[in-house]
Formats: sequence, structure tokens, C-alpha cells
Amino acid sequence: MNPKDRLPAPHPQQPFSGTAGKEVNTASLCRIGQETVQEIVSKTQEIFGLLKTWQLPNGVNPNIQVHQERQTKLQDLVRQMEVLFRKLRLIYEKCHESTAGLQHSNIEALVPYVEHLEGKHEDLESDSVRYVNEERREVVEKVKQKNQQLKVLMDQLRELIWDVNAMMVANSAQAAVR
Repeated sequence: MNPKDRLPAPHPQQPFSGTAGKEVNTASLCRIGQETVQEIVSKTQEIFGLLKTWQLPNGVNPNIQVHQERQTKLQDLVRQMEVLFRKLRLIYEKCHESTAGLQHSNIEALVPYVEHLEGKHEDLESDSVRYVNEERREVVEKVKQKNQQLKVLMDQLRELIWDVNAMMVANSAQAAVR
């Protein structure tokens, strides 16, 4: 591998102590970066959860011990976030270095668009494919017609049930008057 692909010996604050001396490819770095981002999101959620439960000073004397514990926890989470962001920056720089020499192509050119493929398919269509497509269109049309008929029938049943319910209410109202 390229010497650029090697990770430097970690500093005491850098979390790459497990990968020191090993060659790490760009895909592995990206996976580690993804895990780091997930850890950052998790720590961020923890911080917001802690802040959400924190009571604002509204003239009441807060419990000093609880306040200091929460503040210590918050500071610890912020320090962990700083370490994770440093780790993520290091991963980004290593990935950027390892891909600097690569020729980047236009991504849109790699995606086949439907309009580009239409002309090719028309030439390749055989009689059997045309027959199957026509049969499919007919079946779809029949299904649409049946669905419309079912909708009309359901509307009629709904109206009938509505009328029956109205008659039952009217009968029960007359029976209560008697």
C-alpha cells in the first residue's frame, strides 16, 4: 500500500491506538468515520437529553451537589465530543490524502437514464415481448374497470347502511315517544 494509507502513530488524545502500525485502506477509514459520526450523534443526543432535564434557575436554590454532578457530566460529554471530532477530522484528512490522486469522473455519466435506454429497447423488442406487453395492458385495464365497479358497489352499500341506520334511529325515537 501507499505510505499515505498508513495511519500515523496516535497522539495520547487520538483514538486510533488499536490500528497503530496496521495498514488501513480508505474503505476501512470510511467505515470508522461512519462509526465515529454515529458516536457523535449519540453523544449529542445524550447532551440534549441532559440539558432537557436541567431545571432553569427560577429563583429556587438548586441542589448544589446535583447541579455539580450534571455540570461534570456535561463537561465530560463535551470533552468526549471534542475527541470524536478530532478523530473524525483525522479520518477525513487521511481519506482525502489517499483519494487525492484518483481521477474523479462525472457521477451523472455513470447513471443510466431511462431516456437513453428507450431507443435500445425498441430495437430489441420481439413479437412475443410486444404480445406480452399488450396482454399486460389489457389485464391492467380490466383490473381498473373491476376496481371502479367495486367502488360503485361499496358506495351503494354505504348509502344502504346509512339509510338502514337512519330508519332504525327513527323507529327507536318513535318507540321512545309512545
